[in-house]
Amino acid sequence: MPITAVDTRALHRVSCGLAELDRVLGGGLVPGSLVLVSGDPGIGKSTLLLQASMQIANAGGVVLYVSAEESPEQIRSRAVRLGPLSDHLLLLAETSLQAIVDQAERLRPQALVIDSIQTIASEELESPPGSLSQVREVAVRLMALAKGKGVTTLVIGHITKDGSIAGPKALEHLVDAVVFMEGEEHQIHRLLRTRKNRFGPTPEFGVLEMTEAGLRELANPSEVFLAQRPSGASGSVVIPILEGSRPLLVELQALVAVPGAPIPRRVFNGLDSGRGALLLAVLEKRLGLHVSACDVYVNVVGGVKVEETAADLGLAAAVLSSAKNLPLDPGLTVFGEIGLAGEVRAVPMAEQRLQEAARLGLSHCLLPQHNLDRAQPAFSSLKITGLRNLEDLARELEPRCKT
Repeated sequence: MPITAVDTRALHRVSCGLAELDRVLGGGLVPGSLVLVSGDPGIGKSTLLLQASMQIANAGGVVLYVSAEESPEQIRSRAVRLGPLSDHLLLLAETSLQAIVDQAERLRPQALVIDSIQTIASEELESPPGSLSQVREVAVRLMALAKGKGVTTLVIGHITKDGSIAGPKALEHLVDAVVFMEGEEHQIHRLLRTRKNRFGPTPEFGVLEMTEAGLRELANPSEVFLAQRPSGASGSVVIPILEGSRPLLVELQALVAVPGAPIPRRVFNGLDSGRGALLLAVLEKRLGLHVSACDVYVNVVGGVKVEETAADLGLAAAVLSSAKNLPLDPGLTVFGEIGLAGEVRAVPMAEQRLQEAARLGLSHCLLPQHNLDRAQPAFSSLKITGLRNLEDLARELEPRCKT
């Protein structure tokens, strides 16, 4: 078939009724796609998909919700809290793969939800549910159903203690999209991340808030993450990070303290510990900051996990502020990568980060000089200063530290 003859109407997306879930999926569900949703136990995976199912059903689409772990009575009691019920949402308490496939082929629902794939078993195999062979077989059959009948299928997958999806790695290769749901147990925020998406950009990012009435969308997560930032505290700085295509402002905190044990402690929450230890060594070598004999605690507020190196400069600023016990200007934001020689390196999408900082009313931004040379964005309310190395950072922070 010539590529020009391919009908693109088949990629018409269906909204989940949750803007943040639509966002991480690239704009909604693609008919005939197979989506894997994973996350820690109790994080809200079942609530998320039940809420999306109810939204689709209330919009007129038929949804078959298969639960192998809960009874229909349990599902209904939770659904009553989430919103109005619809006859288009059909419940099936079943663990047999063949029975599920038969019902799906008979009903031809717009969406099929499986909760969870580790509890479904095929009668053709003797191995128990959740085993490698069973998970692989169930995934293959569900993929054939989704592609052959055009049934959009969403499956919940458990994760192991190390945070990876339980079952064979082939499970991630089979599905069209992999969505991780993250969040701290004591936090109300839930973060959605796509690790794979054949129909949209990766990685993408969404923020939800867990309430008594279910998950609520946060259209402006930067304001939420900075709402409780302390005033006049040393070691606190705002960093603009990128989660997918979305710029996000979060607070990074550092605490440099007298060690309470012969061996100093290093704790990094939300940042890679190896990267953090490397940056502390660079600060000591290039600026003479004696942190090797101190306890150093670093935390990204709100349970956000920062994986990009653009947070390097923010970490250096927070550690410098805490070590000298000098609070930074609350209107300051910092981003940039730091090399082993102490040089400040450029990072991608600097203009989007600056736009988010200006939108939130911040007054000054420190960024790599190379980013400033390549683009000269103009913001009437935001002063922009380029840095070439850590010495430039130390000089800039001194007059901006408030005693």
